Amino acid sequence: MTRRVLLGYLIITVVVLVLLEVPLAIFYAQRERERTIADLERDVSVIATLYEDALELGGPLDPRPAEEYRSRTGVRVVVVDNDGISQVDTDQSADRDFSTRPEIDQALTGSRATGIRPSETLGTDLVYVAAPIASGGTVHGALRATVDIGDVTARIQRFWLALVAIAAVVLATVAVAGWGIARSVTRPIRQLNESAVRFASGDLTTSDEPSSGPPEVRALADTMSTMARRLDELLRTQRMFVADASHQLRTPLTALRLRLENLQSTLPTASAAELDAAVDETDRLASLVGDLLQLARAEEQPAPDTADLARLTADRVDTWTAAAEAQGVTLVAAGSPATASVTAVPGAIEQILDNLLDNAVNATPGGTVTVSVVAAPGTTAVTVADDGPGLSDADKQEATGRFWRGTSATPGTGLGLAIVEALAGASGASVELSDGPSGGLAVTVTFRTATGPASASGR
Repeated sequence: MTRRVLLGYLIITVVVLVLLEVPLAIFYAQRERERTIADLERDVSVIATLYEDALELGGPLDPRPAEEYRSRTGVRVVVVDNDGISQVDTDQSADRDFSTRPEIDQALTGSRATGIRPSETLGTDLVYVAAPIASGGTVHGALRATVDIGDVTARIQRFWLALVAIAAVVLATVAVAGWGIARSVTRPIRQLNESAVRFASGDLTTSDEPSSGPPEVRALADTMSTMARRLDELLRTQRMFVADASHQLRTPLTALRLRLENLQSTLPTASAAELDAAVDETDRLASLVGDLLQLARAEEQPAPDTADLARLTADRVDTWTAAAEAQGVTLVAAGSPATASVTAVPGAIEQILDNLLDNAVNATPGGTVTVSVVAAPGTTAVTVADDGPGLSDADKQEATGRFWRGTSATPGTGLGLAIVEALAGASGASVELSDGPSGGLAVTVTFRTATGPASASGR
């Protein structure tokens, strides 16, 4: 927008300069030609009086007045008698026939001739003034003064160059001043755009600094800040409700499970089987409540910190090895760098790996789960791949949605990948689902590489 405002200033300036300077340049060129002819006419009238008596008496003409005028002004002077034969010529020898020149012929008839004509002899255009030299109504000769049009053109061009220089200075001044004005005008709009982008990314923090700019822009900025604060409060209230509800549900669910287990020993076999199913449903409900609490915490989006992805991954693989072996799953840690500092929300990496390993182990009974960390310029990725049934391309698009389980027979609450994506988004990371090298599912979480050292705990 700054460039468009500046371009508008420059276009207006160019239009004004063209409207002012082009007519001025044309007027100056016309005036300079007319002034040259007027000066010549005046000088010709004066010089002609000096030769009037000599031509009338038929005596010799003194060339000095014409030559002095020539040396002072650069104007060629030719004086001819009534036959058109030159008697004085400041540029060439005398006694040349000028009667064929149209201006000389017109002057010998008693009329003054002025104008601009090309000269075949000199190969240029000449400004000329030819006047009769007469006494008592009798024409005794004529005087012609000529000057090269190039001298007049040079003066006109110098004036035009001065106008161009003035226009360049004006445009440069307007460009500098316009850039400053445009920046000051568009700065509040740029700030609004930055705030809108920040709000769209989920960061609803607002600044306490007063808004700047025109009243309309300040009003819009205040409205956006108020909206962001209200949205932040609503989201915080929602997360607190989910967290509180999940936390409060844990106690009665635990008590219910204990009561059901106590009843198992007092019921017959058929009823005990039904009770076992009720206990399983209670366990699933408790797992769902735990995942909801984890998801609510994932959406709080605290400030990211630096963590060692390689060390944390090795720790979680070591922790999950026993649980994987209990289900006949081989958990393999592929080659990874010794350290890999990344930027992540405190505790996010551990929760991401726990959810990914839980999903992979449950989806691969008797199979193999491979965990790898790969560093690249600017990023470091952790991949959890299994050799289970995998997912179709359509299912990969929906798998990160909340409560998505593919089929009702799939174990779990359907919140694992949703939690992974929420934690990754809060950490500035990305999640990609692809086919594993053994035909199963590979989930890759790519973090931004941190510039500082990783914290000792990863939190």
